[in-house]
Amino acid sequence: MIVVGVGCGPGMLTEEAIQAIKTATLIIGSERSLDLARRYIPEKSEVKVIDDYKALKNLPDHAVLLSTGDPMVSGLGYLGGEVISGISSIQYGAAKAGISLNGMYISSAHGRDHEVVIRECCGLLRKIKKIAIITDPSFSIKNLGEELSQHVPESDITLCENLGYPDERIIKGTLEKPPIPSGGTYILFVNLQEKSEKGK
Repeated sequence: MIVVGVGCGPGMLTEEAIQAIKTATLIIGSERSLDLARRYIPEKSEVKVIDDYKALKNLPDHAVLLSTGDPMVSGLGYLGGEVISGISSIQYGAAKAGISLNGMYISSAHGRDHEVVIRECCGLLRKIKKIAIITDPSFSIKNLGEELSQHVPESDITLCENLGYPDERIIKGTLEKPPIPSGGTYILFVNLQEKSEKGK
């Protein structure tokens, strides 16, 4: 199979991804990934919505499997086969927020205990200094802020929500006043603020 990243929002497909979709005879994806690729899907292609993620490992070799964002950033790249990268929310959000990806640790909260993710990030932040957290809707920014306040108080949080869509939001907050999501999908960038020379 070919796993194709369709980007984190509209208009973020690469030329390689578009070509793979245009020549596909069998395309499988979530409703959202299919919507992002819709204009490039050939009329004669067989299109299926994913209804069983466990069955994806048994797809035929000619199948094109769409993955939102980049398949290797909390996507479907773990299934193997050829992978065509896409523009992830991490890439896009960091660019929009002006945050360098160099040295950044990426963590996903999907399907994980959120308190474990928060403790993990707090433990790593002082050494790594920059962390991106791919969240799910029930992730608590308030809990993250409270934990950071105890262990890494000189950090801040940037919320990136609905990236690439008309209602995109990028908001920087403090630990005392963390940004509040509006209910859409989002990622968080947590940065350890370096002390200035004057403050030393």
